[in-house]
Amino acid sequence: MQAPAIGTNFELDAAIADTRQRFTKANPQSRARHEAAKQALPGGNTRAVLYYEPFPLTLTGGEANRLHDLDGHTYVDFVSEYTAGLYGHRNELIANAIKQVADSGWVLGGPNPYEARLGAAIVERYPAVERVRFCNSGTEANLMALSTARAVTGRPSILVFDGGYHGGILTFAHGGSPLNAPYPFIFAQYNDIAGTNAMIQQHAGQLAAVILEPMMGGGGCIEAKADFLAMLRAETEKAGILLIFDEVMTSRLSYRGYHGKAGIKPDMISLGKYIGGGCSFGAFGGRADILDRFDPASPNAFGHGGTFNNNIFSMTAGFTGFTQVLTESALNSMNALGDDLRATMNEQMARRNVAGTVTGVGSLMNLHFVQGEIRSPHDVEAADHRFLHLWQLEMLLRGQYTTPRGMIALSLPFTRADIGAFTDIFDDFLNDYRSILPTRH
Repeated sequence: MQAPAIGTNFELDAAIADTRQRFTKANPQSRARHEAAKQALPGGNTRAVLYYEPFPLTLTGGEANRLHDLDGHTYVDFVSEYTAGLYGHRNELIANAIKQVADSGWVLGGPNPYEARLGAAIVERYPAVERVRFCNSGTEANLMALSTARAVTGRPSILVFDGGYHGGILTFAHGGSPLNAPYPFIFAQYNDIAGTNAMIQQHAGQLAAVILEPMMGGGGCIEAKADFLAMLRAETEKAGILLIFDEVMTSRLSYRGYHGKAGIKPDMISLGKYIGGGCSFGAFGGRADILDRFDPASPNAFGHGGTFNNNIFSMTAGFTGFTQVLTESALNSMNALGDDLRATMNEQMARRNVAGTVTGVGSLMNLHFVQGEIRSPHDVEAADHRFLHLWQLEMLLRGQYTTPRGMIALSLPFTRADIGAFTDIFDDFLNDYRSILPTRH
């Protein structure tokens, strides 16, 4: 990206200061709640991704794809709970199912009618899933998948991709987090066919698994190239390494999951977020010969506990949403709206010669104020994140709920009118700040 001139830096900082001042003035109750929360919660927060400066909005409710905050504002929700809010905020079918559970009793301590039905629906829909186990989050699903791979193969190491994210203790930006689970990790570059192939060959004897999102979510909504995925499938199969697709986010990009869309069959996949119907949920599944090691009636079975693995709220809401709301036509329509939104935003920036790109697939995308092709998180490391900060606050002030990192996730209630209104507002933002936004060169 072309570095802004000194004058532009000054103007950008001044614009951000002005926007923060207007944001603070418009949201006094959210600010007060945030300050009070610091007495009990470090930084007033218990989920880092929800924090942004000068303080995050406090949300009080929502319906469809609308949200309400403590200061009485209403927003169109382009965050969608970081992809978990696929069904919107108050789907009646799911709400009624949850109410029935609440009326009939919960924490029952035994199998319930819904878990096997949800499991069967997942196995029927996703080509790579012959058996499935439930847990409580995408993070937990990935931990279980990786531990399973190590136990099955007898090998210690995991190949991951720089900038990848597979949960709060499986995060790999800038060399990884000090809080990461203590597996031996080997790093490769996303979409680097030759380099990754060389790493697999070099470490084949120690590698239990290769794990990746077939489109990076937290890494910037960067799609894996078809030949890159094909190489991973071929080389891991040759070396007896398990290929794991983290589909916690990407399974919403096609009715058969991203792996079904891509025609690649990994050995295992992880699931989470929206599949719980708005309740906590995680799952890991894959080849029957691997997952059947968890059959408690079998000799030497792997133990797998979890008090809330089959909690009846998640099982009921999940089954109802997955089988009654998430139709193939509804999913296709939502993803088509996303494709149109991404194309329009890219055209708007190109028309103004703004150095910006919206990456992604279907209903998931990410705005980057950089130019050129983005193949891996390495390509956006030099971006000046002040531009995204300015964009987010301005969109919030204009009634569009967005993320600080530029990620956009649609939900099923979105309409073409919602997309049109957003692009009109984005157009206004580009016009208002064209003089300080980065220029293509």
